[in-house]
Amino acid sequence: MQGKGFIKFMAILLGIVCVYSLSFNFVTSKVEKDAKAYAKGDPAKEKAYLDSMSTVPVYPIFGFDYQFCKGKEINLGLDLKGGMNVTMEISLGELVKSLANHTDDANFNKALATAQTQLNAGGKDFISLFVNEFEKISPNVKLADYFSNQDNAQQLKANASNADVKSYLSKEATSAIDRSFIIIRSRIDGFGVVSPNMQKQEGTNRILIEMPGVQDKERVHKLLQGSAELQFWQVYQNEEVYSIMENINKTLASTLKDTAATAVKDTATKAKSALANLAKKGTTGKDSTDLKTKELSKSNPLFAVLNIPTYQNQQGQPALRPGPTVGWVLPKDTAKVNSYFRRPEVAAIIPQSFKFMWGVRPTELGAAKVFELYAIKSVSPDGKPDLGGEAISDARHDYDQKGKPEVTMYMTGEGAQKWKKITAEASADANNKKSIAIVLDNAVYSAPTVQNEIPNGISSITGNFTVNETQDLANILKAGKLPAPARIVGEFVVGPSLGEAAIHNGLMSFVLAFIVILVFMALYYNKAGWVANLALVINLLFIMGILVSLGAVLTLPGIAGIILVIGLSVDANILIFERVREELNHGKSTAVSIKEGFKHAMPSIIDSNVTVLILGVILYIFGSGPVQGFATTLCIGILSSLFCAVLISRLVFDSLLNKNANITFGNKATIHAFKNIAFNFVGRRKIYYTISSIIIILGIIFYFKNGGLRLGIDFKGGRTYIVHFDKGMDTEDVKAKLAPSFQNEEIQVKTAGADNELKITTTYHITDQDAGADKIVEDALRAGLAKTGTKYTIESNQKVGPIIASDLVYSAYGAILFSCLLMFVYIIVRFKKLNYGLGAVIALFHDVLLVLSFYTILDGVLPFSLEIGQDFIAAILTVMSYTMTETVVVFDRIREKLAEAGKDDLYGEERNTLINFALNSTLSRTILTSLTVFFVLLVVFIFGGESIRGFIFALLIGRVIGTYSSLCISTPIVIDLGKKHA
Repeated sequence: MQGKGFIKFMAILLGIVCVYSLSFNFVTSKVEKDAKAYAKGDPAKEKAYLDSMSTVPVYPIFGFDYQFCKGKEINLGLDLKGGMNVTMEISLGELVKSLANHTDDANFNKALATAQTQLNAGGKDFISLFVNEFEKISPNVKLADYFSNQDNAQQLKANASNADVKSYLSKEATSAIDRSFIIIRSRIDGFGVVSPNMQKQEGTNRILIEMPGVQDKERVHKLLQGSAELQFWQVYQNEEVYSIMENINKTLASTLKDTAATAVKDTATKAKSALANLAKKGTTGKDSTDLKTKELSKSNPLFAVLNIPTYQNQQGQPALRPGPTVGWVLPKDTAKVNSYFRRPEVAAIIPQSFKFMWGVRPTELGAAKVFELYAIKSVSPDGKPDLGGEAISDARHDYDQKGKPEVTMYMTGEGAQKWKKITAEASADANNKKSIAIVLDNAVYSAPTVQNEIPNGISSITGNFTVNETQDLANILKAGKLPAPARIVGEFVVGPSLGEAAIHNGLMSFVLAFIVILVFMALYYNKAGWVANLALVINLLFIMGILVSLGAVLTLPGIAGIILVIGLSVDANILIFERVREELNHGKSTAVSIKEGFKHAMPSIIDSNVTVLILGVILYIFGSGPVQGFATTLCIGILSSLFCAVLISRLVFDSLLNKNANITFGNKATIHAFKNIAFNFVGRRKIYYTISSIIIILGIIFYFKNGGLRLGIDFKGGRTYIVHFDKGMDTEDVKAKLAPSFQNEEIQVKTAGADNELKITTTYHITDQDAGADKIVEDALRAGLAKTGTKYTIESNQKVGPIIASDLVYSAYGAILFSCLLMFVYIIVRFKKLNYGLGAVIALFHDVLLVLSFYTILDGVLPFSLEIGQDFIAAILTVMSYTMTETVVVFDRIREKLAEAGKDDLYGEERNTLINFALNSTLSRTILTSLTVFFVLLVVFIFGGESIRGFIFALLIGRVIGTYSSLCISTPIVIDLGKKHA
């Protein structure tokens, strides 16, 4: 063996690097164990201990502190640690509207709406879709008329062509996505997430974010979705607005009421007395909080839901309360007030300088909670605020003199000058101090009355805030404004208890599967099996070390991938050992047999591993989240397995041979296994074709009987919740109690393992783009679950928007078709025979159809979910790799025999005999590898947990189908696809 010294050096070097990378886990584990011992079950104490250790050196010799070591340990995925996975979508439609100065042109807006619809249906490039649609609707109109202005005159000329505008918009869109990525990254870093994972989804306007350990959904939603558009506005005082409010009330009364003419006639009189009525409702010296009376609701629509702030003056008369608050409205009535203001007849009487805005959160008013309404004063001709967020240079969480949380803002030099002027004007009249509203994302955070000029550019945002809220607000202001609105279109939340269970199940299945392989290799191949086991242990060290050093995230599918790789790595050893046994049977010495065995097995090992590697790369490109985790470990594992199974094991064998050790490749029970087998696979091929056809036809029948495939939410869109109950629940009963809360929209309720774990899936409000839609759905879920009368915990939830779902479907199609194409090309290039490539591709499609058929036939029969989702596509591609791995081994044997005979091909009975020989001579390797992987998967299926059971089931039946296909379909069909004679 050449290059032994280099191989030893690389193995030692790689081993040192892997041990170093894994050592950080042991260091942090010890610190965290000490923290638990110190805290004695108190989470606050444990956190305080760990915080105190963040800068303390804890790594021996090198002196790295705990914070550094924590950043270097292995990253656990959400399914193992708990946390949130979020897909953000940057609204390019809003960006384009903004660049066009929010034009009200009907054709322009129609083109935008159509482009968004096409994007939802699976379109890729929003800008191209918009430009194409606009040119269809307005073929003679130039887009530059909408987008060219003084601000962008250098980038876009007034006479620019539509192609130039398209290029400009594409650059702006790319820039917006890049800036949004940086701003969101800054916000997450300020949030304090440990080891967040962010990546742009290339070719789309989406950003994928993983936040391990994060559970506060509402806080994350606010943090990520706020555009952070900070504005400072002058505001109208209550007494300046009341006449407008009274006029709006009169107009609404005259247009909304459909009662007797006398009621309409009395409206004016009752409206005039509305102020007095509102004042009388409060108790003496207290604010009025009663917003409804039967009389007011009939004749005063606005004042029935909006309470004008009043008080009783020294004479005991009702008077308007001074200040910027112009109305108090119960939370349930804010939508109604908004709808009133949007009515055309009302909008016509509201001055253009008015902008109504709500306070950011309800405030307590007596026994009720109400939202405050403000009237923003827009005095500039372009409608822009007096001062914008660009004036802020820094923002910090702080406390006021009373110890309440607040946000302190520091302005730039130019901003401070403008702020000085604004505050001077607001406080100029000692008898009429004005207020300035601090607005973020169109919500008023505070509207303090300015007492004096503020010369230094330092101001505060105060209110009834929590510490977390002021920390997040300071973080958002510091990071800056998003260039376009960002919405959460996909979400996956895993509770910590579910993560702990996943770790336990994953480790148990991993350890048991590893033991199964070690025991099998030792029993079947005797001493040679122990060499393979040593290579497996080293392989495991390398895989884990490489994962940590690359910063890869370990997920439950990733653990399944490692287990699968270990099972497949045995394949290389089995190929080598079976060839060595053949050489031994020819009477050669052990040393020569080992040398020849490695030599003859290498082409098959390389071909089989390259095919799996190709499919792993495709999985990584087309997949996302857990599927990418599976693909990452698969690719790393394949490369590591090749190094260990071929090179490390060869080094060990050479070392044993140098010591004249007795190396055995079997025992009395196994040494003669699979000898003298002469099964006529080719002669029975038409029987196999018939069996496959029957199964596929049955699958088609059940497909129509079941109303199609059972698609998971990642392919159709929707929300899924895993709910744990204190006792076993009846799924139909839970479904019946949930139906009214979800307004009788489609709901699926299934058991997720035990009968007290339910998986609830719904499409309720999935197309709703409103930021509050998630809360509406979860409130409906909790309302329905409360009717069960049983304690419950929502352990995880997942949301997939319709756009992502359509993209995933197309990605799945692309992954499968692209895989088939690459396999076809690889086989033709490697074996230089068209019928080999066609046979392999037909076998791949055959495998996909068989797996789908079994899914439709067994749907509803098995006690676990058989949904078609991303993990199923990963399973399909893995099944395809099984078939290709075993098929190329047979093809390699055929090529080897043809080379020995000095022929390019054989025909007729000679070819039949050759193919049967190749299949029978590799049968031992095919069966042993299949059984090894099958038993490994069976262990994971039993002990791996409910979340990956459907995925592993697809791999299990795929393992059987792959073996059957490689023996009975892919190679025999070469005869029917090839020439009958020379």
